[in-house]
Amino acid sequence: MTEGTPAEDTPAARDPVLPVLMVAVFCGSLAMMAFVALIGPVARVAGLQPWQAGLAVTASGVAWMLGARPWGRASDRHGRRAVLLAGALGFTLAYWALCLFIDAMLRWQVPVTLAFLGLVAGRALVGGAYAAIPAAGMALIADRTEPAKRAQAMARLGTGSGAGLVAGPALAALLVPYGLSVPLIATAALPLLACLALWWLIPATPPKPSPPRRRLKLTDRRLRQPLAIGFSAMFSVSIAQVSIGFFAMDRLGLPPEDAARAAGTALMMVGIALVLSQSVAARWRIAPERMIRLGALAAALGFGSVVLASQAWMLAACYFVAALGMGWVFPAFSAMTANAVEPGEQGAAAGAAGAAQGLGMVVGPVAGTLLYAVAPALPYVLASALLLGVSLPLWRQARDPLAVPSA
Repeated sequence: MTEGTPAEDTPAARDPVLPVLMVAVFCGSLAMMAFVALIGPVARVAGLQPWQAGLAVTASGVAWMLGARPWGRASDRHGRRAVLLAGALGFTLAYWALCLFIDAMLRWQVPVTLAFLGLVAGRALVGGAYAAIPAAGMALIADRTEPAKRAQAMARLGTGSGAGLVAGPALAALLVPYGLSVPLIATAALPLLACLALWWLIPATPPKPSPPRRRLKLTDRRLRQPLAIGFSAMFSVSIAQVSIGFFAMDRLGLPPEDAARAAGTALMMVGIALVLSQSVAARWRIAPERMIRLGALAAALGFGSVVLASQAWMLAACYFVAALGMGWVFPAFSAMTANAVEPGEQGAAAGAAGAAQGLGMVVGPVAGTLLYAVAPALPYVLASALLLGVSLPLWRQARDPLAVPSA
């Protein structure tokens, strides 16, 4: 089969494990995106500053960054199923605690410092627990999929996350008229559903007899390029997530509840675009490097166009275009990471990928909120420029007739 042709319906494509992982990431992304759609208005009602909201989002990235590599190595030692279950259970409990705290914060006069610390702690617990699911899930896919088909398998997994991105903001927009905390409470059962699905349907995987003799470092030369791409992608996405609620209020002139609805609609369009683009990526065999080149170009165009948005529908359209591109960047980056290492290093590599994305989640919201204080358009300009810059080496490689694309 040549590049750009439809992928066959192989046993790997029909792997029953993949739908279960899709359910898990759907539930997780739906729950977390409901929070992202509401963080700006919730912070404003609670009296928090934009930088405090940014740090609350950043806390999740810090925990994800710190937890991804240990979770990944643990999946190499103890098996993928055990780590998936531990992460899903921890995510369920942490998300419940966060939802209850936000509800109490909005009902009563909670001191600003306490509200800030509670949001930071809750988001950190959620992010640290959820880090296990992509780390072990990506390693499990790599275990069960040949290298040439990993980008397609990662894209199929991404459609589950994209569907959650559609449903989460849509649910937030639907329920926010009844109160800012109602969408969060309504989504509290979903992490438990993910936990039960993983427990019931993921087969036990034998642990490795011993960890790899040489620890896989983040500076490993095999991983430098894919990890740089993963960091840049998540950095750009986190900037867009944390800025959208404030942008809708300040640049579009919307009150908090209308801003929440506009943010929810834009993020719903993000989910639709991700499902569409990742469905194409799952159907057509395209080299990961080419997917990143084209995806980063589209995403940069979408983020850069936000500076021209003056109405809610324009904001949604810009996010839709950006997400079309990101829907190719994320699975291609995951495939590049998996293809760069040996079979016994898959868990560690998936953990390194999660750490790179977590670092993007750490730096992105802080940089975004600081730049937003200078000018609302600056975070989007930075995201656009970064995506173009990180994809530039791949464009150079494509022009080199001696370059050999990865499978």
